[in-house]
Amino acid sequence: MSGNLGERAVVLGGSIAGLLAARVLAESYGQVLVVDRDEVLGVRVSRRGSPHTVHAHGLHARGHLIMEELFPGFTDELRADGVPTGDLGEMRWYFNARKLRPAHTGLVSVTAPRPVLENHVRDRVAALPNVTFLQRHYIEGLVADEARDRIVGVRVRRRVEGAEEELLDADLVVDATGRGSRTPAWFAELGYDRPAEDKVKIGLAYTTRHYRTQPEWFDGVQSINPVASPAHPRGAFFGQVGRDTCILSLTGILGDHPPTEHEAFLDFARTLPVPDVYQAIRDAEPLDEAVSFRFPASVRRRYEKLTRLPERLLVMGDAVCSFNPVYGQGMSVASLEAMKLREHLRRGVPPAPGAFLADIAKIIDVPWEISAGGDLDFPDVEGERTLKVRMGNAYMARLQYAATKDPKVTEGFMRVAGLMDPPQALMKPAMMARVLRHAIRRPPAGRSWLAGRPEVGTRAGQPG
Repeated sequence: MSGNLGERAVVLGGSIAGLLAARVLAESYGQVLVVDRDEVLGVRVSRRGSPHTVHAHGLHARGHLIMEELFPGFTDELRADGVPTGDLGEMRWYFNARKLRPAHTGLVSVTAPRPVLENHVRDRVAALPNVTFLQRHYIEGLVADEARDRIVGVRVRRRVEGAEEELLDADLVVDATGRGSRTPAWFAELGYDRPAEDKVKIGLAYTTRHYRTQPEWFDGVQSINPVASPAHPRGAFFGQVGRDTCILSLTGILGDHPPTEHEAFLDFARTLPVPDVYQAIRDAEPLDEAVSFRFPASVRRRYEKLTRLPERLLVMGDAVCSFNPVYGQGMSVASLEAMKLREHLRRGVPPAPGAFLADIAKIIDVPWEISAGGDLDFPDVEGERTLKVRMGNAYMARLQYAATKDPKVTEGFMRVAGLMDPPQALMKPAMMARVLRHAIRRPPAGRSWLAGRPEVGTRAGQPG
């Protein structure tokens, strides 16, 4: 079967970015082949190639709307599978040890376990008649034409002892293999420059455990989220992920990492600035052992700045930009990139890599500004603090305080966090008036619930 742009497109990587790429490529290519080193079809648990998926994830606002557009009825399908959904502004959010005023925003947040969410997306993509999954195959490298100015295929090898390489011919290749992408190295082998990288070293670690939910814990809300801040650098995401299951992901930065041992895990939860999480889990029934995942740095590869690129190769998702996961942006950004890919495909010619990468760089700019700028508010995080970053963080502290008083500020904040509105929306005169009404000066952080108790230490991340 032939599509209007070519016989075959090959997608490298079967997680969210690759799946969404395959979904839109299926509209323009005769066959779409998704290659992954793991077995992925029918898998609803974390797998070797994506260990981060055991930890808390959220599909928020813009990402949810795009998923629903690409897969009509997707939200109802998730709900029927027991996946919680709720309003992003009605969750119990804490910033600087203060609770935001809840706001009904109309923005849907889906808190499915990431492997379950991926399984639903994968099933919908696999059901497309011209999409095929090549599972349990290593991706060995790209194949270029003789002039090395166009990618014409991919070398793969089955994950069995003694297997030989196979060549997959391709009219287009999309790298969606995540932050471990080898495209920079493949570029060097083909005589191209590697992309420059922007990094913000946050030294983040998640430690996650699942519990049997008690109804009184959440009191009608979907999740309880004490977000880390410079004054209180330990954070948590504690939310419902099934009919009787909840997830707790504790976060710590710059080496102050949440432990996995039971009592130490509880002690870490106790030092969060608010008591909600610790008081819920101290006598709770755990459903598994705690596991950790480390995220050393946010990394943005600047493909759009390269002056020479091979034709018929695109890069998407975390392979281009891997954000600090506490901001919950990754799946939404991948969704936006997929819609941009669809826009390029509908022009009737194979996407030009330079133009496509320049367009997704514009998509990445806003969430990168939010996450990298927010990380630089932590004094010990290395990086250039431009005047824009310093002013933005000073204003954000005021806005977060105002959101504890005014639900309209919470609504505006959540629209930006959910990538529905640009950050500039928070600087409009009406919003600034609401913010400055409550916080002309940058307010001090709220006190921890344990402040002043002599038994609490004063090492990094603990209130003293």
